[in-house]
Amino acid sequence: MNACLICGSERSARLLRASDRLYHTTDSQFSVVRCCDCGLLRLDPQPFPDELGRYYPANYWFAPDQSAAGRLEEAYRRLVLRDHLRFVTQALGGRRSGLLLDVGCGGGLFLGMMRLRGFRVVGLDISREAAAIAWRRHQVPAVCGDLERWPLPAASFAGITMFHVLEHLPDPRSFLNAAHHLLASGGKLIVQVPNAACWQFRLLGPAWNGIADPRHLFNFRDTDLERLVESCGFEVIRRKYFSLRDNPAGLATSLAPSLDPMGRRMRRVAESSSGRLTRNLVYLALVLASLPLTALEAACGAGSTVMIEARKR
Repeated sequence: MNACLICGSERSARLLRASDRLYHTTDSQFSVVRCCDCGLLRLDPQPFPDELGRYYPANYWFAPDQSAAGRLEEAYRRLVLRDHLRFVTQALGGRRSGLLLDVGCGGGLFLGMMRLRGFRVVGLDISREAAAIAWRRHQVPAVCGDLERWPLPAASFAGITMFHVLEHLPDPRSFLNAAHHLLASGGKLIVQVPNAACWQFRLLGPAWNGIADPRHLFNFRDTDLERLVESCGFEVIRRKYFSLRDNPAGLATSLAPSLDPMGRRMRRVAESSSGRLTRNLVYLALVLASLPLTALEAACGAGSTVMIEARKR
């Protein structure tokens, strides 16, 4: 049994069992336990590092093709990423002189949009192919590597973003410590994770998309995330519970995982161009129908994601 990441307690109790509902990489069931002292949820036992790779399909990032359905997916993603852009731009105070690093940049769409707004950007991803796509499609300088072992001097960046990264890591604290080292004095860290204190989890339990076993090794509540970030030398100064990209789509995927476009792509579902487009439009209708509830839960401080802005102390 592992000690709790937040409080160090070794006392935990099993809360639920779940499987890979979205990508079907395994038929195994995995246990999520709750810390008996602070309440943090985590996968226990965690898969071994050499086992984890089996649960990530090839092309585990956003890089649509040039079909009609692919162009629709990218247009939609550009639209819903705008609130991410606003949050990060506000966090950086509109300053475009310092470097912005996106950890887990995937295909680079977010950084490409920031670059077009005048920011100097760099991407980092563990996938060599994803980094190459970021360079090729969005002219984003991206490298394949590990943040903990990246040989850059201290205080290299004005801002670091981690969107849906920490919940995948066996040791999130080590990444936050590395970010603290790489940020300039007063630099900003922007982190987003699924929020296990959301209404959706209370209603749906293991069917909630944020569980995502076995890829999500931790299921943070907003309070867990803040405690962790602050323990690594940061001051949390702003939080946001609604993501136009993630919250409505997360509920839609929880309710109908077979319709999720990325899930179908990762499972290599055989479908014609017209069939793919039709399913995407049905999924989009479900996302739009999910918008009122997800906006309401976010307004009540219980959104299905939480994004924080923190300052390096």
